[in-house]
Amino acid sequence: MDFSTVRWEEIGKASIETLQILGASGLFTIIIGLPLGVLLFMTSRSASIQSRTIYTVLSIIVNILRSVPFIILIVALIPFTRSLVGTATGVLGVIPPLVIAAAPYFARLVETTLREVDRGVIEAAQAMGASTGQIVRRVLLPEALPGLLAGITITIVTLVSYTAMAGMVGGGGLGTLAINYGYFRYQYEIMIISVAFMVILVQVLQMFGDQLVKLFTRK
Repeated sequence: MDFSTVRWEEIGKASIETLQILGASGLFTIIIGLPLGVLLFMTSRSASIQSRTIYTVLSIIVNILRSVPFIILIVALIPFTRSLVGTATGVLGVIPPLVIAAAPYFARLVETTLREVDRGVIEAAQAMGASTGQIVRRVLLPEALPGLLAGITITIVTLVSYTAMAGMVGGGGLGTLAINYGYFRYQYEIMIISVAFMVILVQVLQMFGDQLVKLFTRK
């Protein structure tokens, strides 16, 4: 392998694309997944038939989306993605399927984290006359913040691997670079560098997330 022939400008461009994909898809995943997870938690605790029905329907949808392999999901969503953002390839084309795949996953993490909040704290807030919205904003989310930050970290790290799989269908970023050059053109040095960059990215994201969790964990 000859690393002197590596086109570092292509590596730099692909790295920037990967960060753009992670930033956009991570943001929309949180925006959609967090309220969805809260809704799953709140409806699962309710005894009313309406709430239980909502929970059952949402739970089935979430489970279906989580069970479909991402590489299949991204291909199946090509018509939807093209109609939504005008393309099914590149940075824009990979964001919708990433969000659709990751948001249900994050929602389940949110639901699980909220279940670990001390019920006594919730009951105390209810006894003080707090509304459902106040309980969510002032009790549930603050109490579960370290767990939520850990869930966000796990989700974004998972998105890194998803971006690599998106490279099979021209999703952009380091995954596409590794496949187009490292696999189809047998330039294995580019594949090695791309993998190394993704490993470093995952390590940085995980370390940053762990530090945030420690910062907001109550002693």
